[in-house]
Parts: sequence; C-alpha cells; structure tokens
Amino acid sequence: MGLAELVRSRQISPRELIDDTIDRIERIDPQINAVVQPSFDKARAVANSDLPDGPFRGVPMLLKDLWPCSVGDPFHLGVLGLKNARHTAAFDANITTAYRRAGFVLCGRTNSPELGLAATTEPLSYGATHNPWDLSRSPGGSSGGAAAAVAAGMLPAANASDGGGSIRIPAAMCGLVGLKPSRGRISQGPHNDEWSNSVQHVVCHTVRDSAAILDATAGPFPGDGVVAPAPPAPDP
Repeated sequence: MGLAELVRSRQISPRELIDDTIDRIERIDPQINAVVQPSFDKARAVANSDLPDGPFRGVPMLLKDLWPCSVGDPFHLGVLGLKNARHTAAFDANITTAYRRAGFVLCGRTNSPELGLAATTEPLSYGATHNPWDLSRSPGGSSGGAAAAVAAGMLPAANASDGGGSIRIPAAMCGLVGLKPSRGRISQGPHNDEWSNSVQHVVCHTVRDSAAILDATAGPFPGDGVVAPAPPAPDP
C-alpha cells in the first residue's frame, strides 16, 4: 500500500519504481535464486504505458512458476522437461488478469518445486532457492521463491499459491504474512486447477497489504466452477 500511495501522490513514477525493483533483484537474487524467469524489458514497457487506475497502479509483482501463467511467457511449473522444451503459456490465468486490472506490473516468475509438490524449493530445473535469513537453509515451499524474494526486500509482495501449506509454510520460514483464502475467493481459472485444494494469493510483510491485495483480486470470472460467497458488508 505504501508504494501505491507514492505512485498516486506522484512522489515516484511507475517506471522509477520498476527500475528500482529490477535493480534490487539483480543485486540480491544471485545469492537467493528466487527469480528464475525475469521479464524486465516487458515490465519496463508496461510501466511506461497507460496503466489501469487500480489500487496498486505501478507496484511490482512476481508470479509463481506454477499455474498463474502469462501468455507468451515461460510456463514451466518447476519441470525440467518443460524448461528444456522452452514451453510458454497460451493464455493468461485469471489471477494474472486480476493483478493487471489492479495496476500491478509483472516483473517475472519465481522458483517453485516440480508441480508445487514439495515443502522445499529445489527443483532440478532451476536449482535450490535459499532463505534470505540464512543462506544455508530452505525458504520452504512450494512458494519458496516468492517468499524468499519478499523476505530479501526485492519487492513488497509476490504471488503464491496454497493447497497443503504452500503459502503458509514459506511465510512462516521467512518471517512473512501468508494467508490461505477460502477456496473460490480468488479465481483459479481458466485452467482446471479447481479440482484441487489450491488457492491463489500472495506472501507479503503486513496483514494490511495482504487484506488490500485480497480485496483487489477477489471475485469470480466467467466459467469459474467454484465461487466463494461474498463476505458480509461491514456495519455502517
């Protein structure tokens, strides 16, 4: 929320914010190995464009290298064979669309174990991600790349997903806030991950940021098979 307010008040431009984020990633990530698929040129071009007037206009965001895909970008799910095949996404995931509508600028993808099926993050495809608090230890998984990037100060929040602890475990191991929302609160489409218990959200530093990002990205998309009831409105 703090960075979004700086952009709204014109104390910093989206391009300046993205340039600073890219500089942080390039300086810090060689020790951490959290950002495995950078898309910096595209992020700079988006930051220079007419961004949506969402609550997080100009704020950087990283996608986990699992189901939140972005059309034309690498889409490997931590799988070495898909990396070697240079597999790319044929569509945008609904959560990717929701981030863009909210004004986020996507800067790349973070490390994930193969298919997200581990509580550590050390796939053969990209190697182990290290915990910023102690480089000899794991940041957890499966959203370990996201948690390590945020804990290392590369950016304030990063996309994560959770079926059996994959937001909550890395958040706990990296000293972050990690909420698993109700299933159907955030769209899982248009792929067919709705059969699982997995949900999308973020890891970040504060409850305030987690709640604000949830508010900005929650809600159904056409075709969703699972939709959570709308939360009750607060008393006036």
